[in-house]
Amino acid sequence: MAQAVLMKSTLSLIFDHGLNGEGKPVYKSKTFANVNELATADELEAAGAAIAALTDKPVVTVARNDYFEIN
Repeated sequence: MAQAVLMKSTLSLIFDHGLNGEGKPVYKSKTFANVNELATADELEAAGAAIAALTDKPVVTVARNDYFEIN
């Protein structure tokens, strides 16, 4: 039977950068590598909030991205 092995995790924050010339929203992301695979959702949310407090742009989304290898 195949097995999924967690290889790495990253934390992504999506920031609202206002509107473009056509009035459509502009979003930019920042990704942080080497996230501890054992970090909980609450811990990652707290980390995202701490990072967001250091910026002048509002955070739209905090996301965890996990990379699995299937053996």
